Amino acid sequence: MDKKRSFDEFAQAYDAWFFDNMNLLNSEVNLVAYFMKDAGDTFSVGCGSGLFESILKRDFNILIQYGLEPSEGMAQIARKRGISVDVTTAEDADLGEEQYDTILFNGTPSYIHDLQSVFHKAYTALRKGGKIVVIDVPKESSYATMYNLAKSLETWEHPLLEGVHPRNPYPIEFVKVANWRTTAEKVEMLKTAGFQDFDYAQTLTKHPLYSNNMEEQPIPGFDCGDYVAICAFKERERNKMPN
Repeated sequence: MDKKRSFDEFAQAYDAWFFDNMNLLNSEVNLVAYFMKDAGDTFSVGCGSGLFESILKRDFNILIQYGLEPSEGMAQIARKRGISVDVTTAEDADLGEEQYDTILFNGTPSYIHDLQSVFHKAYTALRKGGKIVVIDVPKESSYATMYNLAKSLETWEHPLLEGVHPRNPYPIEFVKVANWRTTAEKVEMLKTAGFQDFDYAQTLTKHPLYSNNMEEQPIPGFDCGDYVAICAFKERERNKMPN
C-alpha cells in the first residue's frame, strides 16, 4: 500500500489514535511549539489533518495558515480547520522563493522519499534569516526500533512484540510506509542544503510502553527523546565590511 492511499483510507483513524493518546499528543505539541515562537509566515509540509496546527493556534496562539498534504482525505479535514492546503507531495510541490519565515516538517520526514531535494527547496522558499523546524521519530530511538520490527513483521500481533508495544500502538498501515532516519542523517542533509546555527529539543523520554502516562515538556538535546526537533536557519544577511 502506498503512502497516499494509506492516509486517504485511514484519515479518521489518524486523529482518533492521537485522541486516544492525549498525553503523548500534548507532549508532541509542546515540542512543536518550542521552536515555533515568533514563527511569522509559516508553511507546514505534510500538515495531515491539521490537528497539530489547530492545537497550536488554540493553546499557543501560533498561526499556521498554509501547508501541503498528499492525501486528499487528510487535506479535507485540514481545510475544515482553516488551513489552505495544496494536495501534492513535498517532492512535487512548488514552494516558491523567499516566501516564508518558517517551514515546519512535523512527523513528515519519514514519509518523504527524496528528503534532500525537499530540504533544498525549503531553503529556497525561506526568507533570509528564516528557519526550518524538522521534527520526527529518529531511527535510533526506542519508538523507531519498535516500529521497524513491526514493519518487518507486518503486524503488531506477534510474540516478539508482545508486552513491548503500547496498548494502542500507531496504526500499522502508517508504520508500513515510513522510512525513519537518524538525527545525524537529517542534520547532514540540512547542512548540505545550506542551513546553519542548529539547535535541538526532544520529548517522549520514557519507554514507549509508558510515554502516554504523563504529559512532558521539551528538554534540550536529542540523546534520549523518541521525538526530536531540529531547528536551523537560512543564512542571515551580513553587514558589508567597510573597504
